[in-house]
Amino acid sequence: MARHDVSFAIPQKFVLSKDVEFNVRSNEAKLGTLLISKGNIEWVPASNTVRKYRLTWEAFADFMESKGTVRKMR
Repeated sequence: MARHDVSFAIPQKFVLSKDVEFNVRSNEAKLGTLLISKGNIEWVPASNTVRKYRLTWEAFADFMESKGTVRKMR
């Protein structure tokens, strides 16, 4: 089974226009970076330094509810 690691960085001075960055790895290989901000959520694949994929929070909620796997909350 793959081992997943997620690390994140919060800007030193929290500014509303700054993203919180989550670096996502699987078996120590970087999958990409998740950027979370007040207005949207973005995914930057590890192999891509030019383009990122953006969803509004509403689109992200729709995506998770239609494509995500339902699990019971603990």
